[in-house]
Amino acid sequence: MAIDSPRAEARHQRPRTTGSAVFLDKGISRRQLLLWAGGMSCPSVWAAPAQDTTLLAAWQQQDEQRIGLLAVSGAHWSVQRSLAVPTRAHGLWSEPGGGLLAVARRPGDWLLRWHPRTGKTQWHWIDGDRRFNGHVIAGAGGATLWTTETDLDSAQGMLGVREAQSLEKTDEWATHGMDPHQLLALPQPAGDLPAGTLMVANGGIPTLPKTGRSKRALNRMDSSLVALDPANGALRGQWRLNDPHLSIRHLAWNPVSGTLGIALQAEHPDKTVQHAAPVLAVWDGRTLRTAEPPPALAGYGGDVCALPGGGFAVSCPRAHRLALFNATGHCTGTIEHTEAYALAANRQQWWLASSRSEAGLLHSGVAASASPPLKARHAGKGSLQIDNHWILPRV
Repeated sequence: MAIDSPRAEARHQRPRTTGSAVFLDKGISRRQLLLWAGGMSCPSVWAAPAQDTTLLAAWQQQDEQRIGLLAVSGAHWSVQRSLAVPTRAHGLWSEPGGGLLAVARRPGDWLLRWHPRTGKTQWHWIDGDRRFNGHVIAGAGGATLWTTETDLDSAQGMLGVREAQSLEKTDEWATHGMDPHQLLALPQPAGDLPAGTLMVANGGIPTLPKTGRSKRALNRMDSSLVALDPANGALRGQWRLNDPHLSIRHLAWNPVSGTLGIALQAEHPDKTVQHAAPVLAVWDGRTLRTAEPPPALAGYGGDVCALPGGGFAVSCPRAHRLALFNATGHCTGTIEHTEAYALAANRQQWWLASSRSEAGLLHSGVAASASPPLKARHAGKGSLQIDNHWILPRV
């Protein structure tokens, strides 16, 4: 059931929390970027002018779970507006006009539309035999929403089809697997699939239906990437990795390389094997393969984003590293960053945060021979525990 609840903006606004960020100048050379990506030490501070940016994020602040707007200005960030939510939020979606969709982390029971400028909220609570799995997206026209869900009776994955204005479900389609997580619509054709095709990450981890998080019978894992027709949910393709213990979780499309980057989370019973497992797979529209070589990153990819040059970045919070890959999935190096987690990017720059509220603003680009030495500023510990994802607002 969806509920409109206009509220005063001041009720949602918290005292501003500020912090500092990692900032890298856009004018670094390609060689300097590669050296830094390979783990080069960055002990000193460099701050250069940067365009002010707003990021939409979810976080825990003291005993509250919140969503809100974080302003990044130069090497600093601050909370501008925020809203308390009942449980931990996970996936976010920015709507034209300034609205924000947020969905509860699995097994979740709420979906929310929030208008930060006015404070207006619209809540939807899922039916008792279904649970949200943490992600929502809108169709190209904005009239339809899709949410990843689990049928509690069968533990099978479902894609909820929802009327965007009301948030009410109008249909549901099978995802042909268990534990569906992130989804996206292809912005351009890939292989034989047209633009608009829905790509869904079936994590494939058997869980207790009532808890949604207690893993069981991992020998029965069946993770897959599926392509669904956005008109009727028909299965257009399904791909699996050779290693059944790699759970497919998060997705990022890179328009430069025309490939899909997929963050992986390993569930091997042998912890040594798990620790060395790959954290990225790449799909080109026809084949799905893991990135090589797989650096030892504890086998856990928290988030993934497309890099401006055609590659991908994967945050690895358990290894306290950010891993960089080129367009073909070859690992070019790693960057040390405490509990690296949320990632966001546009065509010029990308941002990194950690669950300890350390944040980073990193600029890409190749520039002049007279570039300054590559240096960075790292944020100190703050009061925010940022979740897996943050996103740029739509303009």
